[in-house]
Formats: sequence, C-alpha cells, structure tokens
Amino acid sequence: MPVEVVIADNIPFRVRLIAYGNVEPAISFHSKAEVGGKIGYVHPDLKRGNSIAAGTVVVRIDPADYEVTLRQTQADLAGSRASLAQLQEEEKTTRQSLALVQKNLDVGETELRRVQQMFAKRLVARSEVDREEQTVLQLRQQVAELQGQLNTYTSRTASVNAQIKRSEQQVKGQRTTLGRTEIAMPFTARIGEVAIEQGEFVSAGNNLFEALDVNGVEINAQLPVMHMRTLVSHLDSFTTTTGQPTGNLQNILQALNLTAQVRLVGGPALAMWEARVLRFGESIDPIRRTVSLVIGVENPYGQIIPGKRPPLLKGMYMAVELYAPIREAMVIPRQAIHQGRVYVASAENKLEIKPVVVRFHQGELAVIDAGLNVGERVIINDLMPVIEAMPLTPELAETAMAKLRQRAAGEIKS
Repeated sequence: MPVEVVIADNIPFRVRLIAYGNVEPAISFHSKAEVGGKIGYVHPDLKRGNSIAAGTVVVRIDPADYEVTLRQTQADLAGSRASLAQLQEEEKTTRQSLALVQKNLDVGETELRRVQQMFAKRLVARSEVDREEQTVLQLRQQVAELQGQLNTYTSRTASVNAQIKRSEQQVKGQRTTLGRTEIAMPFTARIGEVAIEQGEFVSAGNNLFEALDVNGVEINAQLPVMHMRTLVSHLDSFTTTTGQPTGNLQNILQALNLTAQVRLVGGPALAMWEARVLRFGESIDPIRRTVSLVIGVENPYGQIIPGKRPPLLKGMYMAVELYAPIREAMVIPRQAIHQGRVYVASAENKLEIKPVVVRFHQGELAVIDAGLNVGERVIINDLMPVIEAMPLTPELAETAMAKLRQRAAGEIKS
C-alpha cells in the first residue's frame, strides 16, 4: 500500500496559545473637584471622544473667594513681620539703654565708695553719703528693669516668629487651594465621561471628567487554566539563584520570556499590534476557570491606518496570541495520531503500530513526549484497512515536512 511519511525528529518548536480580552486604558484618570465653587470655564474640547494634550487647562472653578482669603492671610503675614521688625528695633534700643545705665551705675558706685571714704575721715556729712547711696540704688533699679525688659524679648520674639510661620503656612495652603481651582490635563488623553457644565456649582469631591491615556492600553486576556501547562512547558523547572523554588509570579513571567501579538476579533487583516506581556492577574476566575494575563500595547493611536487599522478603543474585544521561546521538541502532524497511536513504516517497509504519549496539541501539530524515536518514518495519510506488518510503499512527503517545520517554528499559524 502506498503511504506518505514524515521523518520523526526534534525540530525547533514554539508554543502558541490564544487568549481573549477587552481593551482598557493603561491609565484611567477620574478627575474630582478638590475645592468647591462655581465652574467658571470649561475647555471647548472637553467632550466625550475628543483628545486633549497634556498640560492643557480644561476646567477653572471661580477663584474669587480663595483670592480674598489669600490676600487676608498675606496681610496677616506682613503685619507679623512688621511686629518682628519693631520688636527687634526695641530690643536694640533697650540693649543700648542698658549699656548706658550700666556705665552710669559703675560711675555712681565709684563715687559712692569715694564719698564713704571721705565720710570715714569726717570730711563730708552723712547726708552726702545717703544721697550717693540713693543715686546708686536708683541706677541699680534701672539696670534691673532694663535687664528684665530685655529678658522678655526672647519669648516675645519666639511668639512673633511662631505667628509668622503660621501665617507663612496659611499663605502656602491658600496658594495651594487657589491652584486647585484650575485643573490641567496630566497627560495627553482621550476624554471619557464628562459630568460638569459651565456655570454649575460643584462641591469638593464631585466628579468632573474621565481621561484615558492615549500612550498605552492594556488587555486583560483570559487564558484557560488547562492551557497554562502548555505555556510553561519549556520550563522544566524554575528556581532561584539559591536553588530553591520561587513563587514570585513576576520572576516566573520573566523566565517564560513570552512575546505577544494582539488582533481585533472580526477586524481587518491589518488590525494587529505588537504587544508585551506585563503581568499575571491577581486571581483565577472560579467560574470560567481562567487565569488572566495583562497585555500592554504602546502608542496604539500612533499606529492607526485609516480603514485598515483602527485605534484601540476601550471595550474592543481582542485576541491575544502568546508565543513562548523556540525550543527543540518531537513534533508530528496531528492527523498522524490515531487514538493515542501512530503508524510507522519499519525498516522492512512494513506497518508498525506504536503507542505514544502526547504532551499536548497545538493546532494541526502534536508534541510527542514518548513512544517515537528520531528517524522513524511516521505515516501521515489514512490507511484502510489497518493491518500490522502489512507491506508498504513509503514516499517521503517533503512538502508536508516543510510545512510541519514552518508551523512548529511559528512561521505559519495553525
């Protein structure tokens, strides 16, 4: 019986899986009012579907009340600074007065000692001594008063400095509050929901608008849990540098070294984008039994081809093709598997029926774990009847082998 055969061999093979998910913006900004007031200005392009560049002022809340409060606080600050300057000048004057009185006291004490010496010699009357003592006592009282007054400047200065710091913080806070009356676009964005109109009064915390980043989108692709084994099949084991297994999903994801491509389901042939696998989802869906992979596409709006490749808009349903690195594997056509067995042309050109262990199927391909040896000739066409040891006339299917290698390497999608 004439049969077509392919030669079993370990050939370059790339795991390819498809997951599905919806487009979501990588960054979704929900602007809320940080202060209350009347909406005084709304940018004319702040409408759903429009795009607005980063830094553009899109909303202003009437700042009049906040400007009045700021001016009042600035006036309080100026008054506190003037009080500090006056206090410093008073302290300077008091120190000068204290120095003069201290000199007078030194002179008076010298004179008192001279008069006391003269009184001891009976050269002056007692009244002269009493007068000098009284003068010295008055000077000492002045020194004490000035010193006490000088001592109060430390606490008074500290009090005024505290008032200045408080006023400075109030001015800073009022300027911050005033700045919150003006809302600018934090990044170049496409506008989603808009919840305000000009002239409307808003309170702090009210929603204003939704902005969606145009520089990148993410797709939360759902992959059946049963396919995860296929995806990680090229990792015989994954350990840390210490040789211990690790459960860090980000490290595992890096080790997988996956590449991705996304396409619009039902879209034009050119509606495809190169993508990156960013991270695993946080949990497994208990109903659908799927694990999520977050896929990122950068600059989707810069890749638009009118009529052929649309922008990636929120909610689009996408197919995500995941590719593992190329490795060597025993790959044969899926059609060569017959209920867990393959038909092989022996060296004597007779039919052999061999059971095989299939690791997994990928489209029209089957990856063999055990049961086949390199160099064996696998029959790829149907036989009728199937009788073991019946004579065969094998013919090498070169075209089928070439396509097998191309499909295995991912050059042809199957």
